[in-house]
Amino acid sequence: MMIYRGFGSTGWKASAIGLGTWNIGNQWGEVDDETAYATIRASLDQGVNLFDTAESYGIPNGLSEQRLGKALSGLRHNTYIVTKIGHFGKRTGQGVPLTTPDMIRLCAHASLHRLRTDWIDVLLCHIGDIQDPSVFLEGFEILKRDGEIREYGISTNSLEVLKRFNANGTCRVVEVEYSLLNRQPEEEFLPYCEDNGIAVLIRGPLAMGLLSGKYSEASVFTDSVRNSWNTDGAGRKQFEERVQRVKQLKQRLEQDEDMATTALRYVISHPTAAVAIPGAKSPEQAAANAKAGDRLLTAQELGRLKQ
Repeated sequence: MMIYRGFGSTGWKASAIGLGTWNIGNQWGEVDDETAYATIRASLDQGVNLFDTAESYGIPNGLSEQRLGKALSGLRHNTYIVTKIGHFGKRTGQGVPLTTPDMIRLCAHASLHRLRTDWIDVLLCHIGDIQDPSVFLEGFEILKRDGEIREYGISTNSLEVLKRFNANGTCRVVEVEYSLLNRQPEEEFLPYCEDNGIAVLIRGPLAMGLLSGKYSEASVFTDSVRNSWNTDGAGRKQFEERVQRVKQLKQRLEQDEDMATTALRYVISHPTAAVAIPGAKSPEQAAANAKAGDRLLTAQELGRLKQ
C-alpha cells in the first residue's frame, strides 16, 4: 500500500512516490498518446496522487502538460498537479520574456489551459539560478489571490537561491535533485526545508535512469536528454564515473534487492518526508516505481547504503 504523508506545511497528504512527466513528452524518446495516458493511469492505480510537469516539457513545448491534463480529466479533485514556468520556447529559439508579473500570469494561464484545469496546486519557478525572484513572487501572489494556484515555490539545487525565494516566508514547495549518487542536499539544503516547513519534491531520484542498474559503458543513448553520455559526448566522463559508483552500490544490496526500488526508497526515507517524482515511459515502469512507495528503509538499510 502506498504511503501518504504530510506535504510540508500545506496540510495535504501526498503519496511518497509521485510521477514526473518529462519522459512522456518525447524528449526521452518517442512516446505515443495511448502509452502516455496508460503510464499516468498505471501510476494512479498504484496510489500516486501527485504529478509533476512543466510548461517546457515535451516536443513540442507543453506536450507533457497537455497529455497529463487529458489523462486526469474527471480525476482532478483526487490529485495534486505541480507545474513549472520559466523556460517555455527557449529550447526552440525564443523564450517568453519574464519581465513583469503579467508575463508570469500569462505563462500560468497557458498552463491552466493545457492542463484542462481551473487551478494548479503548486506552481514553481523553473529558473534554478535566478538572482532576483521579485517578478515571480509578485506574479505568484496575484495568481494565489485569484485562486488560480494554491501554493508556489521554486525548482533549484542552490540553498542560497532557495533562501532568496523564501525571503518573505511564502515558499511552500521546492524541487531539488537528490539521489544515492548525489547526496549533497543532505548537508544543508534538506535540513533548511525541514526547519522552514517547505515541502520537498525529489527530481532525479534514479539519476536519469542510472540507478536502475541496467546501464554500462557500452550503453548507447538515442534520446535528446542523455545523448551527451555517448562516446565523445560532453557528459561522457561524468557518466563513466557514475556507472562505476552504481556498480559499487550494487555490491551493498542484498541478493533479492532491486536497485531502482532501493534508490527510490532511500530518498523518500529522509526526515523531510520528501516525494520522489521518477519519470516513466511505460505503464509497467510507472507501476514498478510506484510500488517502491509502500515502505521506508530501516536505519540498518540506510546505514549500509551510506557507507
